[in-house]
Amino acid sequence: MDAFYASVEVRDDPALAGKPLVVGGSPQGRGVVAAASYEARRFGVHSAMPMASALRRCPQLIVLPVRMARYAQISQQIRAIFERYTPIIEPLSLDEAFLDVAASERLFGPAEAIAARIKAEIRAELELVASVGVAPNKFLAKLASDLGKPDGFLRIDPNGVQAFLDPLPVTRLWGVGKAAAATFERLGVATVAQARALGPEVLAHYFGKHGRDLWELAHGRDERPVVSDAEAKSISHETTFDTDIRDPEVLRAILLQLTEQVAWRLRRHGLRGRTVHLKARLADFTTLTRSQTLAAPTDVTQELWQTVRRLFDERLPAGKPALRLIGMGVSGFGDDRPPAQADLFAQASYEPAPGGTRERALDRVADSINERFGPATLKRGGGYENKP
Repeated sequence: MDAFYASVEVRDDPALAGKPLVVGGSPQGRGVVAAASYEARRFGVHSAMPMASALRRCPQLIVLPVRMARYAQISQQIRAIFERYTPIIEPLSLDEAFLDVAASERLFGPAEAIAARIKAEIRAELELVASVGVAPNKFLAKLASDLGKPDGFLRIDPNGVQAFLDPLPVTRLWGVGKAAAATFERLGVATVAQARALGPEVLAHYFGKHGRDLWELAHGRDERPVVSDAEAKSISHETTFDTDIRDPEVLRAILLQLTEQVAWRLRRHGLRGRTVHLKARLADFTTLTRSQTLAAPTDVTQELWQTVRRLFDERLPAGKPALRLIGMGVSGFGDDRPPAQADLFAQASYEPAPGGTRERALDRVADSINERFGPATLKRGGGYENKP
């Protein structure tokens, strides 16, 4: 979806059309931009930017609060359109998903026709704009959807993958951020074709295990299947930043948003998970994963947030290095076995907060009201992320 949160706000209040606006936390605190309209992006404003910085770049910026329940409700409506064409849907977030339509082509025609219908139905029924990429695998489909924005529709022919990829900047490969781009620049590599020509051994020398992945991506190869929530062993959300972020309060605010999305998806599918995961990627590509196993499976937002915040506060390297990616996830669905350490870094399990029953009831009421009334917003107060 194009500028999803901001686009929903404009749809709900057409007077905002054409104006630079962002959705995010209060500029009086340590708020962060969750989404920016394309008008705001022309001033250099982007998601995950501290709100104070955004206002310095665009003093006339309109700042609106995050209405997560409203965006989740619209996301459900988008999901319902997807489900007309395929049950194999892998959400990346509230505003992005992979669809496998291979088995649907006999009913609805080629993938390109299905994509066009989905895009048109989202516009006609929801008055929102989606950008769509059609390709043989997830990496290429994601790339195609990004390259076409805004209001994009791009198909990559399976027989023309290499010709499509070769002239693109090497930064279009997944995982190539500022640090990797600097390494490629030192090597005199600017395009995907030049990266591919280095060979897997050279890439592995400079980028470690990730070098082999880069070589595969430079050939347009990605064997990962589309995995629906019903089949998934975990549900997670993550976000990669345009620029590395060091401020822990900004990172916590983003992590809370991700936790709310994961908790909503768990409840939507009737799932509870026992193990909470934190993922953090440093500027040098080092990826850290930390996990915590609970005494009992949960879908309660507060319990998940308390756990992942504890991992963030206590289990990352001292000094809080700058991050280029942060994510959280939940696994261990329906696992009623005695709690055990999830991995080498997991600490001993602990009992959920005493208020768990109350918090679960609050989650149910909030979900019910927002699913029924849509525009009505129930959200956590500004101090929620600071609760012990």
